Amino acid sequence: MFQSLVEKMSNAFSKFRNKGKLTEADVKAGMREIKLALLEADVNFKVVKEFVARVSERAVGNEVLESLLPAQQIVKIVNEELIELMGGTNQKLNIASKPPTVILMCGLQGSGKTTHCGKLARTFKKQGRNPLLVACDIYRPAAINQLQVVGEKVGVQVFERGTADPAETSKEAIKHAIKYGFDTVIIDTAGRLHVDEELMAELKRVKEVTQPTEILLVVDAMTGQDAVNVAQSFNDLLDITGVILTKMDGDTRGGAALSVKYITGKPIKFIGTGEKLDCLEPFHPDRMASRILGMGDVLTLIEKAEQQIDEKKALEMERKFREQSFTLTDFLDQLATIKDMGSMDSLLGMMPGIKPSALNNAQIDEKALAHTEAIILSMTPYERNHPDVLNSSRKKRIAAGSGRSVEEVNRLLKQYEQTKALMKQFMGKKGKRGRFKFPF
Repeated sequence: MFQSLVEKMSNAFSKFRNKGKLTEADVKAGMREIKLALLEADVNFKVVKEFVARVSERAVGNEVLESLLPAQQIVKIVNEELIELMGGTNQKLNIASKPPTVILMCGLQGSGKTTHCGKLARTFKKQGRNPLLVACDIYRPAAINQLQVVGEKVGVQVFERGTADPAETSKEAIKHAIKYGFDTVIIDTAGRLHVDEELMAELKRVKEVTQPTEILLVVDAMTGQDAVNVAQSFNDLLDITGVILTKMDGDTRGGAALSVKYITGKPIKFIGTGEKLDCLEPFHPDRMASRILGMGDVLTLIEKAEQQIDEKKALEMERKFREQSFTLTDFLDQLATIKDMGSMDSLLGMMPGIKPSALNNAQIDEKALAHTEAIILSMTPYERNHPDVLNSSRKKRIAAGSGRSVEEVNRLLKQYEQTKALMKQFMGKKGKRGRFKFPF
């Protein structure tokens, strides 16, 4: 996420490092680098101009020029201004005082609108709510069927009336929701290749009959500056309440995330970070600023871990480490937990101090986890619980059964022993570190 921008911002800050004192000329040179980094990231020119002006004004004050650590002060100022630029704080979805809460989803064709209806429904369901998906895209071939497939995957009912008028379908869907106890209605509307009058007229009719609690615009972050222009057009005609930026896991330059709030005045509420239906994150300006400045996103990483780790399992794992009864079956469970949290690239990208270029050079092999699983699953239950019985003949059988080499089997066993030793040391420091909770 924001690979190029992160690297260029880091280079800009290098202008300030290793200097005991900063002059106005030093600040000006550094700000020029930051300005170029933002423009190359496709951030709106007006946004860049005002952002650089605000940072420069604060940076040439006594707060920085007379500071003993001027580089850190500059980073602090840029971080604060980035947070303010992207909205300041996380903006949660509004919930209607009287059910159902109606969410109208809109956007251009290909932005991922239908998929994100499913992601949003899944999020609500995990919160204990009872969502209903409504199919109102009657123009795109198989759009209704796609929503039904998505609904089935997340276990949410889909309301559809074929090619009936979307406004009438929406109206009937709300009646259906009230009658059968659905507290959230998510309406998937038709997209177009560009903003046109026909699309807007239809959306306005749907808005009038449903009186939505939220109007969320789904925008493809990969389109950069065009995403901001689309957001402005929809906001002018519909008065949207928020934005969902999709494809944030792709080669996005960051311009949309940094410009949308400034241009439209409406907050980014969620970001889509992958194709899977669990790849939806609330948008936190402070965490995003931290990622852009190469400081990681530890809070999101912790939240991902907490979502995947059951408290009872964590306590059981703590007991096993304490009693030195950690087996290869447990090792396999830990790998599965890490796998469920997302790709290794995305997880490492949230760690402080790891640059995107370092991840590229590391060439992380996502298949390694699958190979490890294959090796462990090729063992008998007894072998997994008593790995000390694994002699050369058993290792050959396991290697053949998993399609891997004996060297890989030996490497896995070594990793397992290293993990046991590490966790033994970890548990020895339990008084300082607290309860074991995370699988890394």
